[in-house]
Amino acid sequence: MTLTHAPQSDVDLFTDDILMDPYPAYRDLRDRGGAVHLGQLDAWALPRYATVRQALGDWETFSSSGVALNDTVNQMLVGTVLAADPPEHDTLRAVLSDRLGPRAVRPLHTDIAHRAALLVDELVERGSFDAVTDLAVAFPFSVVFDLIGLPDEARPNMLRWADATFTVLGPMNARAADGLGSLGEMFHWLGTLQAADLKEGSMGRDIFRAADDGRIRHESCIPLLSAYAAAGLDTTINAIANAVHLFATHADQWDLVRADTTLVPGAVNEVLRYDAPVQVFGRRTTTDSDVDGVHIPADSQVLLLFGSGNRDERQYPDPDRFDITRNPVDHLSFGYGTHACAGQALARVEAQSVITALAARVSRFDIGSPVRHLNNCVRGLESLPITGLDPGRVGTAGASGSL
Repeated sequence: MTLTHAPQSDVDLFTDDILMDPYPAYRDLRDRGGAVHLGQLDAWALPRYATVRQALGDWETFSSSGVALNDTVNQMLVGTVLAADPPEHDTLRAVLSDRLGPRAVRPLHTDIAHRAALLVDELVERGSFDAVTDLAVAFPFSVVFDLIGLPDEARPNMLRWADATFTVLGPMNARAADGLGSLGEMFHWLGTLQAADLKEGSMGRDIFRAADDGRIRHESCIPLLSAYAAAGLDTTINAIANAVHLFATHADQWDLVRADTTLVPGAVNEVLRYDAPVQVFGRRTTTDSDVDGVHIPADSQVLLLFGSGNRDERQYPDPDRFDITRNPVDHLSFGYGTHACAGQALARVEAQSVITALAARVSRFDIGSPVRHLNNCVRGLESLPITGLDPGRVGTAGASGSL
């Protein structure tokens, strides 16, 4: 089938205007079909829930060798867990899963909840703060650095490195080009580390131990450390910031959480569905394939639009409504199948702990004007000023800013 017989669009999903609000463009693509050829990128977008899920479940056809939308970064990522397919992927992922699986994370719940309560207490006492830098960034940093055992000297740079890790996965536009320098800087610094530089008993030490035991190659240690650190930070940071913004601007939903904290896990799922922290990942087809009746040739670049699939009206009724009672356990934000996010159990615990701590202490958030952060693949905020907190008032929200 030639491209003229397939749904097509000239939209560039990576312009500033669309990154600010991608959802109208996503709806247009979904209306065109389950697989749409993007002329400006010479790539195929999968915008519907069912077609994203189909691709995620078929790693043999939709290979992670094309996880980035540019050849430069795909070459840099060869041999990493992010860009590998089974069986290599399974070997590398096993090292992460040993410490990040649900069973391994369960004993950490109490400590993480305690950390969240202490931080929220401090911020509530302060009365005004930035929900991004002072909460959404500070909390995962406090958890992840200790778990991985990284030296504190990396703290001033890690947020920038984590942001670069995702933006370079987009097309080679100005954002990706700028991110390459930071990515190289991160890999260079990680490459100076040895097991002795990491805290005893940490996840980071386990990576080097796995290499010493012959389970993985020694050259895989640094890419795995970067997967622990960068990927584990940026998605959680944006999920927490998005959650605070959504609850500040949807007072009725915050009231539901405060009245019944057993709704918190479902609320986190709805935050992740409504504003997916990772909006898009790439894949490359290994053979000709059929997606929703559309022929996609072998060796084609494919964009899995998580953010669009999560707003697909074919899967979720009234998808543009933020509703924590829907509990969308099948959302796409952590992926699906072989490449489902290895750190999702930890991310859930972190986000749930922060929301639970806030629900116990805050009735309303008064916010200033949010500032959107632009990244090729991740959706989040640069700043979210909390200008005041009310621990007692119940009524309409005091939120004054929106995005």
